[in-house]
Formats: sequence, C-alpha cells, structure tokens
Amino acid sequence: MTTSQFPASYLLRGTAAGHTLRLIAIDSTQVVEEARLRHGLSKTATAALGRTLSASALLAAVLGKKTDSRVTVRVEGGGSVGWIVAEGSVDGRLRGYVRDPDADLPLRESDGKLDVSGIVGVDGEMAVTRLLDNGEPYTGSVRLQSGEIAEDVSYYLGASEQIPNAVLLGVYEEGGRVAQAGGLLIQAMPGVTDETLARLEANIRAMGMLTDNMRRGGLLEAINRATEGLEVQLAPNAQPARFACRCSREKALDSLKFFDSAERQEMIDAGGQEVACHWCSEKYQITPAEIAALEAPDTHARA
Repeated sequence: MTTSQFPASYLLRGTAAGHTLRLIAIDSTQVVEEARLRHGLSKTATAALGRTLSASALLAAVLGKKTDSRVTVRVEGGGSVGWIVAEGSVDGRLRGYVRDPDADLPLRESDGKLDVSGIVGVDGEMAVTRLLDNGEPYTGSVRLQSGEIAEDVSYYLGASEQIPNAVLLGVYEEGGRVAQAGGLLIQAMPGVTDETLARLEANIRAMGMLTDNMRRGGLLEAINRATEGLEVQLAPNAQPARFACRCSREKALDSLKFFDSAERQEMIDAGGQEVACHWCSEKYQITPAEIAALEAPDTHARA
C-alpha cells in the first residue's frame, strides 16, 4: 500500500498485535485547509479547529453506529477562540467552525509550537454528542485536561466511554497554508497484553509529533512508527474524507420563518436578506419575493 493510492484527505482503519489493538487514522490536510480558507482562520485557530475536525472523524469511526451517524465535538475552555465545534460523519464528511476565527497567539517560547492550549484555554469542558441505538442524542462531557485537544479526546474516551486508548492529533502550516494535518487513535481491545501496551507506549513516546512523521512519509509513516513491532494490518481501501456542510438555500430560507412578520417586512424593505451558515461560511442571498412568500402560512393561520 502506498500513499499515491489515497485521495487528498482519507481515513485508514486497521488492527495490530493480533487484533488486540484497533486503529483509525486520518489525513485531514485538504479538509483543514478548506476550513482555513472558508472561515479566514488565523494560524493558531486553524490548528485548533483542524485538530478538532480530525478528532470528530476519529470519534465518529469509533462511536458511530450507522453509515450516516454523526458525532459532534464542542470544546469551550475560556480562551480567546471562544468555542470550537466540529462534526464528523461515519461516511467521512466533516465540518466545523470557531467562535473567533481571528484568535491568535505568538509561538510558544518553550518549543516554538503554535499555542493551541493558549487560545482554547483549560477552564471549561469538551462535550461529545452522538446518537444512541434508539436514535436519541446522547452527550457526554469531561473537564478539559490541557486544551491541546488530543489529550482531552483521549481523556474523554477513557472517562466517559471506558475505552483505553492513545490519541495523536496535529496540524502543520507552512507558507501560509496547511501542509499536513491528521489524527491517529489506537484503542485497546479485549485480550491486549501488558507487553503490547508497553510497546505501544514506548513507540508513541519515540515517534515525536504526528505531523513530523507525516511530513517524512505520510500517514503510513505515522502508523508504522506507532505500531512498530506490533504487526499492523490495514484495511485494503482508504475512505475519502472531505469538508461537506449540510446547509442549503432551502434551509437558509426556512430559518427566516423564526422571525415575526414585522421583522421579515424589514428584510423585504431592505431589499432582501443575506443568510450565512456558521458551519461553512456559505452565504445565501434571499430575495424580497422569497421572504414575502413566507408570510402566507402565518396569514392562513390567523384567518
């Protein structure tokens, strides 16, 4: 298997150590770059949202029950970025946004890295929403541990879902664009040995940053370093991943129904209304005639 087989953003699934380790990995480079462009994100906000987008894809793969299942991750830690929201679907569709796309900080003096925890903060929580088997939404939440996202996702899986795991997330920017972005989640399965877990822990300590490995040899390099000596077996096909929003012109028009008649008349008098999707920044221009047509149901109800 070579990286030339893969689409620009993709997920890989596999096992290691005789199927006692389960792994899900994503190269989200194209997805995160599109998010940066759509939302006009600063460097640090790009890294924060990018990590959360990758995390939502990994969590959807672990927690999603159906092919159209979605998992929403919301992070709010009191930092300057405000909140971060990302939604991942089992079929590889991703979308997300931040409260303040301009939030930014200088590189950390200690290691020269982007200060993601600085703009996220640690005075808050991570909430993960998914659908249960009966179709009802369930939200589990944990207090933020570091604001670095990967540690917080790992803590959530351990504390809320009782899933022993390791999580790596990263975004590397170069020349004003996202050059590498991705994530790796390795889950301990029944029958895993202490020896296997010790080897996995040693591998992860030795491999360094996820994106450094991706820069050297793509997502496969990161997977191979993390599972060195553990006989990894990957599924033969990669699953495409893409930035994909569920907004539409029809939904934008429907959103205006929540305004009363007087407010809609103001929109008509102003020559129409622009409706922007916060998930993807797509803008829809709604005409006065379309807004006026929304009056009909209200008029009929009062008659």
